[in-house]
Amino acid sequence: MSAEQLSREEVVAFLDGQPGTPKDLESLAGGAWSSAWAYRAGGEELVVRFGREVSWYEADRMAMAFSGPDLPVPEVREVGTTPSGRAFAISVRHRGRFLEDTPVEQAGTITSTLTRLLVALYRVPARLDAPVVWHQADASAGSWREFLLAGLVDDPGNLVHGWSAPLAGDRELAALSAAVTGRVRALVDACPERRDLVHGDLLHGNVLVSPDARRVEAVFSWKCSVRGDFLFDAAWCSFWAPFHPGIAAADPLSGLLLAPSVRAEPGALLDAADRHHCYELHIGFTHLGWNLWIGDQAGLAATARRLAEVLERGPCL
Repeated sequence: MSAEQLSREEVVAFLDGQPGTPKDLESLAGGAWSSAWAYRAGGEELVVRFGREVSWYEADRMAMAFSGPDLPVPEVREVGTTPSGRAFAISVRHRGRFLEDTPVEQAGTITSTLTRLLVALYRVPARLDAPVVWHQADASAGSWREFLLAGLVDDPGNLVHGWSAPLAGDRELAALSAAVTGRVRALVDACPERRDLVHGDLLHGNVLVSPDARRVEAVFSWKCSVRGDFLFDAAWCSFWAPFHPGIAAADPLSGLLLAPSVRAEPGALLDAADRHHCYELHIGFTHLGWNLWIGDQAGLAATARRLAEVLERGPCL
């Protein structure tokens, strides 16, 4: 499902009701869930996004509390619903290049930058009684392991659902899925009940870095964020790394494992290999369902190939 695209006329009509005189309207790329437009008003550069759920943008506004030098979160100025029923958010614009577009030639530089980002997420203060889905007001505390296991189930209450039947109907995908879910269930007991801040979608147009790759310029789209194990974000990067040569060359997992603050915490890396492997498999499996839901056959095939590689490879630390 690609984001519903608004026409320029619709965006102009909406912005006419906002403070200032909007000008230099520009459609922005990236984002599977939202359509985004940059513009200038009142001497500032701003971005307006349109999507399905107000809660997505409320999560972005709440995430401003985590902002810091290595974890810059854009300021969200307004969240609401348009007269036509679309959710919207207006935030301060940040410029940069998408993290996954980093060229191989800058891998050495992006390694340090990405490590600092992962460590900044890890160092956000955590409460052990915090709900896993921290940005939902009605979320129960639950457990990290329950969250992981829930991702293996095709719940009709979820936005992304209905994928289990076509998955079971394909012999090769069904066999792969059975093997993957079996291993995740076998590994989940090694996953500690941590409450680190996990972004949950660091690639796919959600992180901007400077042209020289020396700093992170913005981290947005926090709707997939949870409180769990900091190794999940590293697994996200390593699972998708073969699709992004610069990220593959950077090897962000190694940088995180060598970070002094991580190594100084007793038990932080206990069973790290099994935990990381469990999360990679979880990420790959849930994206089989995602690709079936959006009808992306090419993405489905590529994800299945990568998932089979990870399954055969096993823990890699």
